[in-house]
Amino acid sequence: MSLRTADVENVANLIARDLDAILAELASLVRIPSVSWNAFDPTQVQRSSEAVAALATGLSFFDSVSILQAKKSDGTGLGQPAVVARRDARNGRPTVLLYAHHDVQPPGADADWLTTPFEPVIIEDRMFGRGAADDKAGVMSHIASLRVLTELSDQVDLGIVLYVEGEEEFGSPSFQNFLNDNREVLASDIIIVADSGNWSETVPALTVSLRGNVTFKLTVRTLDHAVHSGMFGGVVPDAMLAMIHLLASLNNADGSIAVEGLVSNAPETPDYDEAQLRRESGLLDGVSPLGTGSYLNRIWNQPSITVTGIDAPNVDNASNTLLPEVSVRVSVRVAPGQAASEAAAAVTEHLLAHAPWGVVPVISDLSTGEPFLADTTGTAAIAARAAMTDAWGVTPVDMGVGGSIPFISDFVAMFPEAQILVTGVEDPDSRAHSPNESLHIGAFEKAICAQTLLLLRLNDEQ
Repeated sequence: MSLRTADVENVANLIARDLDAILAELASLVRIPSVSWNAFDPTQVQRSSEAVAALATGLSFFDSVSILQAKKSDGTGLGQPAVVARRDARNGRPTVLLYAHHDVQPPGADADWLTTPFEPVIIEDRMFGRGAADDKAGVMSHIASLRVLTELSDQVDLGIVLYVEGEEEFGSPSFQNFLNDNREVLASDIIIVADSGNWSETVPALTVSLRGNVTFKLTVRTLDHAVHSGMFGGVVPDAMLAMIHLLASLNNADGSIAVEGLVSNAPETPDYDEAQLRRESGLLDGVSPLGTGSYLNRIWNQPSITVTGIDAPNVDNASNTLLPEVSVRVSVRVAPGQAASEAAAAVTEHLLAHAPWGVVPVISDLSTGEPFLADTTGTAAIAARAAMTDAWGVTPVDMGVGGSIPFISDFVAMFPEAQILVTGVEDPDSRAHSPNESLHIGAFEKAICAQTLLLLRLNDEQ
């Protein structure tokens, strides 16, 4: 059931009143270069965790606020710091866990940015900066919604857990241990993961499916040392040529996946034409989309294989030699409904079977993350859709996402009775992970409003 119009307007007015202050706090978080990758300064991630903990403490709402770490699953030390704050439920109300992450992707080359990556700038209706959308805006959506909740509600009986992770962009290497170590404080009835997006700047979405992922390093070696390309080219295979042939075997001529054993699904999807695909992805004129089926099915419900990095001489340093060894980084997206381990086995079998000229490919550094299919009929999902409708003024879309949030499967395993909602603040032009990442301020404001209305509804329902 929708809230009264007056309640919706009151929430919207309070958020509009505080929006400049919320954006200023977001900008302060964005200025901290909290890249969680090994090659970057870990003290910046610590700074970021301390800033988030200060925001949580400043609410004067939680029974406890802590910065915690857990051992990495590979035993190589501690993971990055996470913030956990908890307030126990009263009077039989449920406990809601609000998840976001405060770490960010590396910025990439400054030359690719229109602005300075860690100096947030508002241009028209968007804030630009690394982490402005993914996912420090998610952090601030939680903080801001709790502020309004406590201002409007005479009595907050909901239990609330704020869990802001510090290593999501680096694959959450300590996540499972963190859940094990902190199971009691994290225990919840409803989990809201604010790390996804919306259908557009004006239409909200509830993310109901996510692809899983398999990533690994693939190495091909053909020689024990480099040799002159003129002296031996044409008879001795170089590693680059072997790698090109091997990678080409992964796709059919139309770009669809050629690996046996990778599954696809074909549920109905919203209307989404080629013009929208080109507009949102930047696909160049004349370049054809890959695969078959509806575009959204290809993105949400079919596997994909991408080469995301290569170790080889760059063009400026390329000598006339046959390369003895080449390595690439491969990213496989796994369709919802297939186990990531099954997909990894299928790709491994394909590569071993299709390597040319007797080459034996080597797969290393393999990691997997499970796909996610939500229960869209639960009471929390119904309440979330109603809150989005009230806040945005339009009906939300049940949306799949081609990306992965592997740790959701860990939440499911640890708290099997919890209802999980995947929401977010991004829109198709946010360019998360890319240069010129940005946050649409209007969508951000409505996302805060929707979450506040959801919390009010969960707090007041009997």
